Order: sequence, then C-alpha cells, then structure tokens
Amino acid sequence: MDPSDSSNTKMDAAKTGSIKESILTIVYAGLIALGIRSFAYEPFSIPSGSMIPTLLVGDYLFVSKFSYGYSRFSLPLSLPLIEGRVLFNEPERGDVVVFRLPTDTDKDYIKRIVGLPGDTIQVINGILQVNGTAVRRERIEDYQTDNGFGSTRRITRYLETLSNGSQHLIIEEQGDEGTSDNTNVYKVPEGHYFAMGDNRDNSSDSRFLNRVGFIPRENLIGRAEVKFFSVNGAGWKFWEWPSKARFSRFFDSIE
Repeated sequence: MDPSDSSNTKMDAAKTGSIKESILTIVYAGLIALGIRSFAYEPFSIPSGSMIPTLLVGDYLFVSKFSYGYSRFSLPLSLPLIEGRVLFNEPERGDVVVFRLPTDTDKDYIKRIVGLPGDTIQVINGILQVNGTAVRRERIEDYQTDNGFGSTRRITRYLETLSNGSQHLIIEEQGDEGTSDNTNVYKVPEGHYFAMGDNRDNSSDSRFLNRVGFIPRENLIGRAEVKFFSVNGAGWKFWEWPSKARFSRFFDSIE
C-alpha cells in the first residue's frame, strides 16, 4: 500500500469531520436563535408613525415573548402546537404590545393597551374615557418634527396618566376635532383588550372595529421592552447609518 494513500485517507477523514462539526455548529446556533426568538425576545421594526412620539419610523426594538405567556402566534409560522395560551400573565394597562391583527393574523401590529377585559372605553373630544372616568392628560411642550421642506412643524403633545399610574406621551395632530376624537362606547369582551396608538389622530387601532377591533388574548405576541437601534430614513442602507442613526434612542426603554 502506498503510504501516500493512507495519508490522503486520513486527510479526507479529517476534512469530513471538520465539515460535519461546522454543519452541527450552524444547526445548533440556528436552533438556539430560534428558541430565543420564539420564547425569549424577538426583534421588530417600526414601519409607520402610529406610535409617535413613543416610537418612530425606523426604530428597532426587542419584544419580550414571555411577558404574557405563549400561544401559537409565539411560534414560527404560527404553528398550531399550542391551544389557547399557556403560562399566561395579564397585560397591564399602558403596556405597549405587539399582537397579530385580529382581522388579518398574518400581520403584526404594535399599540398601547388602554382597556382590559370588562372595561368600557370611549373617546370624547379627544379625551380617553375608561369606565366612565376621563383619563388625566396634561399639555406639555409641543412635539416638533421636520415637515420635509426644511422647516419645523409643531404638534400638540400631552402627558397622559392612566388609572394605574402609568404615564406616556401622546400627540393630537388635528387637535380634538379628528374623526376618531369622538366615538361610541366600547365594551371590551372577556379575554380581549382595547389598544390605541399614541399618535391619536393617525392610528388604525381598536376604535375601528372593522380594521382592528378588540384584541383576543391569543393574539398577543409580547411586550415592547427596549429600542436597540434607530435610523432615520436609511432603512438597510447601512452606508447611510453613520449620518442617519439616532444614537440617543439606542437601548432606550419603552414607556
């Protein structure tokens, strides 16, 4: 037997072993990442302005999947492996949540929960009413944004305080005369939630029953916890990030 043949065989075996180890490493890493995404934290991006001023277009955030337990919507491809919800924890009033749109469960939405099961909700002249009591709001300095033509636009901003003491900022772009600033009374069904955007005049939310409506408990994906990245208009054009990144929003908690 030619000694070189033996040497080549050993080299081929070593290469094969190295390839197998590399494949296994990739598979294990993928499974770990999938597990974290399914049961711990999942990244989401903000594509619209419905949650301004809390969240801006181009914000990237982590959502805790364990905050409210798990349903089939917690799993990749919404696999029907979980019936109802397990390890459930009730959301708190004021939580910013990601959920599957009740009218189209292929879509993810993000809004703020203002109504819990059994609550009555109404908006009167722009002021949120929960169980017949007006939610306290305090006008603060205007929200300022670039109007796209080189000048600044000012929008009325309030600090809203819910009954549990949770505070957050909202804006009223059309004052209190918008089309959704006066609503009927909504009765939140058991096992459902009522959510609104912080950009009150530009949010498709639970006020619109034919678009969003009440959010079933099963549709909750998780609670928005922290913004880990934010870029103004660059999207995935990474070469523009240094000039368009909003560094002050990096790793900023979501209230």
